Amino acid sequence: MKKIKILTITLVIIAITMIAFFGVYTQVQNRMENQIKNYTDAMDLKGSRNVRLTVSTGNTTVVKDAEGKVVEEELTDEQIAEKGYTKEEVPDNKEEIKNVESYKDSKKVIEKRLKKLGADNYRIKLDEQTGDIVIEFTENDQTDSIISNINTAGKFEIVDSQTNEVLMNNSDIKKAKVMYGSDNSTGTANSGTSVYLDIEFNKEGKKKLEEISNQYVKVEEENTTEEENANTEENAIDKEEKTVTMKIDDETIMSTSFEEPIKIGKLQLSVGSSSTDADTLQGYIEQASNMATVLDTGNMPVKYELGENQYVLSDITKNDIEIAVYVVLGIIVLGIILLFIRYKIVGTLGIISYIGFISLFMLLVRYTNVVLSVEGILGILMVFVLDYMLINKLLKDNKIESYQEFFTKIIPIMILAITFCFIGWVPISSFGMVMFWGIVLIAIYNSIVTNYLLKINAGKEK
Repeated sequence: MKKIKILTITLVIIAITMIAFFGVYTQVQNRMENQIKNYTDAMDLKGSRNVRLTVSTGNTTVVKDAEGKVVEEELTDEQIAEKGYTKEEVPDNKEEIKNVESYKDSKKVIEKRLKKLGADNYRIKLDEQTGDIVIEFTENDQTDSIISNINTAGKFEIVDSQTNEVLMNNSDIKKAKVMYGSDNSTGTANSGTSVYLDIEFNKEGKKKLEEISNQYVKVEEENTTEEENANTEENAIDKEEKTVTMKIDDETIMSTSFEEPIKIGKLQLSVGSSSTDADTLQGYIEQASNMATVLDTGNMPVKYELGENQYVLSDITKNDIEIAVYVVLGIIVLGIILLFIRYKIVGTLGIISYIGFISLFMLLVRYTNVVLSVEGILGILMVFVLDYMLINKLLKDNKIESYQEFFTKIIPIMILAITFCFIGWVPISSFGMVMFWGIVLIAIYNSIVTNYLLKINAGKEK
């Protein structure tokens, strides 16, 4: 029975080790993908993208009618002259906007977007004199998508389609999110999935939306005979339908009127068309997510242009990392051999426990979203050493008091690790997070697994 229990624990640890170091692969469409989360590497390991946003000094050409209202339809110069319209050059940023407060507000908006878009351990700096914003963040598969969204103005408006009067804007939005569901409008089983941008308005915005949806309603056509229309000019009542236009960054998203008053304070805008194709749907979801992020983080008061956009290679090469891994593996193997030589059969149990701890810890580092820097890797090595020291002590003393003595001695390390976790500098916080989770796992894992193995071997397991 003792051998069966030890064998069972060994097999479980082997399974965890295989998962930690080789992964779990499943078929996704026509390829195999590892379902185990990758490590989150810091800029000193993975390289970084350096982006400079400069305050736009350009102008935008707008066409205005005789009343000074902006004309949105595209017209040739001949058509503009024929209608009596005029062209004006409007600066992207008015002079009164170019100030430190506006630059700081824009920086805050960009920081919010970086967080929502999942940028890893970024650094952002503002030049208060020029307004330029420099961003440095870890290179990953989403980098280009992030860059395309961080300098979007995010200006949201609902305007009267006829007068261009602004009825609602960013200040009325509470939050925006993506929703999707089956479209059964065709009545077929494979009708596809539709993606929506769901905009929820705040208290003031909810009130405005209800008033607008009451005012801009669809006009019902009355059924009248030709004779009635011919004989009674009074029946020719002006029933011109009033519509609103929704815009993001002055680009028209849609123009519509409302079927009925909207009292729930939400608008759902369809993104793309209903589809059953996974890649197409993913594109719609990404488009809607980007729009939701821009609306959720507010309107940037200053318009920026993308200036510098460079990828900076890490000083640490793949070959350097491979050499470091082989050296660490060599040290671990040497430590395992020493345990066996010193403690023989009981040492084998310690080896099994130690391998299980390493594997479980490497999974924990991935799923606690620890950002790994060079200092974080040093923290991993320290955790391996601490666990090795504890296992060696347990094998030597074989008593519960050994836990208490060990953790009493490393209390200062634990306090230091917790302190480092809250430091904003990635190298230090990476080390602190690794040490914190490592010590927590050492305490829990060894009190359960290592202690249980030793009890089984001693014949004391009940």
